[in-house]
Amino acid sequence: MSRAPSGTRLRHPAEVPFYVFMVVLNLIIIWLIIQAAVTLPFLPERLRDSGWATAVRSAAIGLLLLIPFLIIIRETQRASIRGTAVELSPRQYADLYRTADDFAHRLGLSRRPNLYLANGNGTLNAFAAQATGHDYVVLANELFVNLYQNNREGLRFILGHELGHIKLHHVSLWYQLSVAYSERIPILGPSLSRLREYSCDRHGAHLCPSGASGLVMLASGRHTEHTTDVEELVRQGQQLRGFWVELAQLPQSHPFTVRRLERLFRLGLLHARVRGEAESGTPV
Repeated sequence: MSRAPSGTRLRHPAEVPFYVFMVVLNLIIIWLIIQAAVTLPFLPERLRDSGWATAVRSAAIGLLLLIPFLIIIRETQRASIRGTAVELSPRQYADLYRTADDFAHRLGLSRRPNLYLANGNGTLNAFAAQATGHDYVVLANELFVNLYQNNREGLRFILGHELGHIKLHHVSLWYQLSVAYSERIPILGPSLSRLREYSCDRHGAHLCPSGASGLVMLASGRHTEHTTDVEELVRQGQQLRGFWVELAQLPQSHPFTVRRLERLFRLGLLHARVRGEAESGTPV
């Protein structure tokens, strides 16, 4: 079984340089908080109870509590998922479980992620996360039900995308700490997020080159992924240009879906499904 090609091809070329910039910015913010907290006791008494001083104290306390706070959030989130979602296993949706094993091996993951099927309350969503000693992926049931029987390739693409987040360490504690403050800056934080999504799209397409319908469904909605003309949608992505388009994209954490699709086709990582392939019985 072949492993993934070099990480350079499966990671957006701008992601690492922009991440390094965000890490440096994060360190500057932390340094400023520490410097402000250190000088606070030496300020004139009338300034010690000002709104600025209160903000500095709150930021300093937040800095001290950042690591334990993140750990608590990560651990309680996994505990909640374990208590409310269905964990996939060799006896629970065994074919998708085996696919996850195969993908984890092909990506060279150091440990096998757990998979969960959760009630998404009607949302089309999936996410990857990590807790101490555990990586896991959660699939919302609306996404799962629509894709599992009728569009298995789309589901494989989405699973590969989420495993890409794990492969690239986007869900690790050290990564979250390294951009904990800079990622909260408007425009900059969403920009880094979009680059991560582009990188993980490449992983999904590498693992399932015929999984374009996984993105098509996000653009057109449920039950239309087989009736939407993919080539026309790619052309729509090619024409998605202009000032207002870029302005609308700036605050978004995810790239526009048609743009994601167009870029994967342009890179040659995705190809359209051949008509009738859905009936071939290819397992998940």
